[in-house]
Amino acid sequence: MDEFETELASHRGYLLRYARLHLRDAALAEDAVQDALTAALASRERFEGRSALRTWLTSILKHKIVDQLRSRERALTDGAAFLGEDAGRPEDDFDAQGRWIDPPADWGDPDAALQSGQFWRVFRMCCERMPARHALVFSMREVMDMTADEICKNLGISKSNLHVILFRARLSLRSCMTRNWLGPDHA
Repeated sequence: MDEFETELASHRGYLLRYARLHLRDAALAEDAVQDALTAALASRERFEGRSALRTWLTSILKHKIVDQLRSRERALTDGAAFLGEDAGRPEDDFDAQGRWIDPPADWGDPDAALQSGQFWRVFRMCCERMPARHALVFSMREVMDMTADEICKNLGISKSNLHVILFRARLSLRSCMTRNWLGPDHA
């Protein structure tokens, strides 16, 4: 194993954690990481060192994750993309003037919450409870920081559909986080 291969292998754990977060399936995550590392080895001459190796590998992995998600998305039926029980309808959350009927709970100190391991466990659990399509789109936009155009192109959806899915995912996440992190038993 040469020096480049050794350095690639040193990032494997990070890449697996990243892939598991987005794919929610250990086997698919392993496949995506393996594909990313294989692609990195095949195109090692294109790595110019202008960014950190981890950044370059993560970029490759993002594309492999999208490929995995796209193939899994094709297998979903249209009925599987509808809201789960965690997310309400928008009209249930706002009055006729557009004000919250039941405002979100006070998040206290958001920076402190982000440092809490319990917060992240609840966050992951809430993302896992979202319908797969909502979790996928939310992850691509908010975690992978992909643009709306990239997401629409990769998933073959319209921008208006993207915005509806993101809205519903955020409502679902807010509801779950309020119940499981910010609710009266957790405040």
